[in-house]
Amino acid sequence: MKKTVLKLTSTLTLSMAVAISAIPLATAAPDTSVQNKQNFSSDVIYQIVTDRFLDGNASNNPTGAAYDATCSNMKLYCGGDWQGIVNKINDDYFSNMGVTALWISQPVENIFAVVNYSGVNITSYHGYWARDYKKTNPAFGSMADFENLIAAAHAKGIKVVIDFAPNHTSPAMETNTAFADNGRLYNNGALIGGYTNDTAGYFHHNGGTNFSSLENGIYKNMYDLADFNLQNPTIDGYMKDAIKLWLDKGIDGIRVDAVKHMPLGWQKNWMAAINDYKPVFTFGEWFLGANEVDAANHQFANESGMSLLDFRFGQKVRQVFRDGSDTMYGLDSMISGTQTAYEEVNDQVTFIDNHDMDRFQVDGANGRKLEQAIAFTLTSRGVPAIYYGTEQYMTGNGDPNNRKRMTSFSTTTTAYNVIKKLAPLRKSNPAIAYGTTQQKWINNDVYVYERKFGNNVAVVAINRNSTTAASIAGLTTSLPAGTYADALGGTLNGNSLTVGSGGAASTFNLAAGGVAVWQYTAAATTPTIGHVGPMMAKAGNTITIDGRGFGATKGTVYFGTTAVTGANITSWEDTQIQAVVPAVAAGKYAVKVRTSSAVDSNVVNNVDVLTGQQVSVRFIVNNATTNLGENLYLVGSVSELGNWDAAKAIGPMFNQIITSYPTWYYDVSVPAGTAIQFKFIKKNGSTVTWESGANHTFTTPTSGTGTTIVNWQP
Repeated sequence: MKKTVLKLTSTLTLSMAVAISAIPLATAAPDTSVQNKQNFSSDVIYQIVTDRFLDGNASNNPTGAAYDATCSNMKLYCGGDWQGIVNKINDDYFSNMGVTALWISQPVENIFAVVNYSGVNITSYHGYWARDYKKTNPAFGSMADFENLIAAAHAKGIKVVIDFAPNHTSPAMETNTAFADNGRLYNNGALIGGYTNDTAGYFHHNGGTNFSSLENGIYKNMYDLADFNLQNPTIDGYMKDAIKLWLDKGIDGIRVDAVKHMPLGWQKNWMAAINDYKPVFTFGEWFLGANEVDAANHQFANESGMSLLDFRFGQKVRQVFRDGSDTMYGLDSMISGTQTAYEEVNDQVTFIDNHDMDRFQVDGANGRKLEQAIAFTLTSRGVPAIYYGTEQYMTGNGDPNNRKRMTSFSTTTTAYNVIKKLAPLRKSNPAIAYGTTQQKWINNDVYVYERKFGNNVAVVAINRNSTTAASIAGLTTSLPAGTYADALGGTLNGNSLTVGSGGAASTFNLAAGGVAVWQYTAAATTPTIGHVGPMMAKAGNTITIDGRGFGATKGTVYFGTTAVTGANITSWEDTQIQAVVPAVAAGKYAVKVRTSSAVDSNVVNNVDVLTGQQVSVRFIVNNATTNLGENLYLVGSVSELGNWDAAKAIGPMFNQIITSYPTWYYDVSVPAGTAIQFKFIKKNGSTVTWESGANHTFTTPTSGTGTTIVNWQP
């Protein structure tokens, strides 16, 4: 769909600019409607614990010991359901707040048993104790109710993201088949198997994890939850079929639970199947504690084909705004550090709290800290997610107190109105959706940063000091000369900003606890890419390129030096292009756009073109002894194995759970039905030792999973 844009002429005088600049110029909005399921850059997600939101249909509430109508026992079901969400969609509670995506609890059928832990009854109200991934949780509604939820959301231009947990089923004990549901898994009502007497190997039986290492967390049970052996071909196929069922229902995104606790290789193969079927924006949960920086977290986001919940962002925001344990310098360091660590930092999902953390708002605390954290999140890079009830200042420490029933649906709170004012800017100003971030002025309590995309600019100033105003002198921005009103309208005590030639701002006072947002939008003068999705695909798949200034006439898309033209460009609009991935050699590519008038766009790097459809293969090598400091890696003849480049080798491999040292193993996503060659190498810092002998060879299965076992060649 083409949009009308208002353009400034080259003869516009400075006086006219001053008069107009307080009113943002109209510009073409990106097509991030529900038709574009890969790009959430201009969306604001609202996370809902379905059972705790609103009871819209009392007839589907559980009966007996599983249900508490008062919700005073928050480990039982409280009655929230999809109809309750539909009711709030239809009364525009979300639309008026500027929310354009809903992330709901895992919709699949969960166990019905009430589990007794040390005298406390607990249910599966949270949705994470699945038993049948192809049926709905009846406490939330029927499949028809789910379809109605999708339809109601889409009618309002709201996307729906489902939580999905392929890591485990439900609590189980090896020696007690009567405990809970014994982790049983069903296929649309037909029993596949349970945890005890698991002769088919559907589950891991390695005890519970102590979280001491990545390997320990992947191949052992998380608490007492029956942990899937995703390398089992039945489970692999089941999880691919199950997610396709929900994709067919029209979902727009997936939040994947516990990605840290599943093999990266299996998850990449699963994502490849999704992207080959009906690609949607997908992000995973990899928990990080305060000040924790994990290279494996970055590797996952850069190599798995999915984005992550940005815990590094969330923890730092909590330290700076909630707890006061770090300063604005720490916040700025996080922004610059993640910009480098994540290949696609704008695709990481940002947040300030969720169902696994203490709520941001503290009992008795002033609401301004929360309001500032919301403002920062909504104007920062990434895809912002708001936890239900945050706009109502809900409090609660620990599970289940952080999952209380929704307390109010007031549309007059300051937090609600901060979201209402800032969320739409993500669609109207591409600097906020797609821009780079640059610190412009800083001290311990004040942070002024600029988001910039092409000619579009947003400048945000935050003073977290609740008692002392800050005098801001010497601020230079990319804003054209003029006077800019605070986009928040003074809601957080912000002020207008006057900018002279060269972007120099006049000295001003930022009120104690103040936040101001100043912005400028203009029509694109050159083609500029803001987003590519999905970032992992194979030849023949279609990718969507969003941005500005592509023009109305079809041009060319380049993967490296390979041109995509003609019928292989299936759609071309000024703000969006859809193009078929060409038959290039597998690897990571720089993608750019050349307009019909031969003007080139910026380049988006690291678009991963796969060799072909993927399968998960376990590589095992025996008798590979290492010296202190050495680790084993895998490298081979296809892009997925690094194309013989030691710097891109897969690993470090594991040697504690499935096999024991000196036997090593790793689950890897590789092209299906392909004859591959590979070797193992030892790395110790920059020192690389290759194994001797001929290359190992293996033909991967055309579907399912595989295993290859070889001996180290000294």
